[in-house]
Amino acid sequence: MSSPTLAPDPHTHHWDSVYAARDEQALTWHQDVPRPSLDLITARITPGDPVIDVGGGTSRLVDALLDRGFGPVTVLDLSAKALARSRARLGARADAVAWIAADVTRWRPKRRHALWHDRAVFHFLTDDADRAAYLNRLDTALAAHGDVVLSTFAEDGPERCSGLPVARYNPETLSAMIERHLPGKLRLLSSQHHDHITPKGRIQRFQTSVLTRNHS
Repeated sequence: MSSPTLAPDPHTHHWDSVYAARDEQALTWHQDVPRPSLDLITARITPGDPVIDVGGGTSRLVDALLDRGFGPVTVLDLSAKALARSRARLGARADAVAWIAADVTRWRPKRRHALWHDRAVFHFLTDDADRAAYLNRLDTALAAHGDVVLSTFAEDGPERCSGLPVARYNPETLSAMIERHLPGKLRLLSSQHHDHITPKGRIQRFQTSVLTRNHS
């Protein structure tokens, strides 16, 4: 199944160009096996729980979740070209996924998800208004007992990626940012640091935080 494509975003051309310039496996963020995301997600959900992968692009996470019987899965990305690659790779299985080409800061969620995953979108939001808009959409799209798996560049990670500046976090600064925009809504359950090795052998340092809804 598919969802309507929203109006083009000003940054769409940039990301379409990035994806068009390289094969999937040459992209700096490519992972044959999407860890630690896959392990953290499957530890928090059961088959039948709706999951959304924000900034999923050509990530193999959707493949891995389907392989293990998880879903329904939604994949959202700014680049329709990236999503088209993933759909082609999945073949007939792509029909089991909801594909959304949209800017997450302007997207209007139509359902709630048991888990929100973002490996590397939030750190591109260097404007506080964009961060507020993103977190508003997260809040709207997350189920009452939902969880969040959110990865960003760590404090000692890259200062730029794909030609764009990024914001770097540790678990405490990320939690404080979320608390400022969504007071009392989410709490940090766990965090970990990990090194991603790019196709050229460079190290990118990430932090991944797992958060959950506060229940009153």
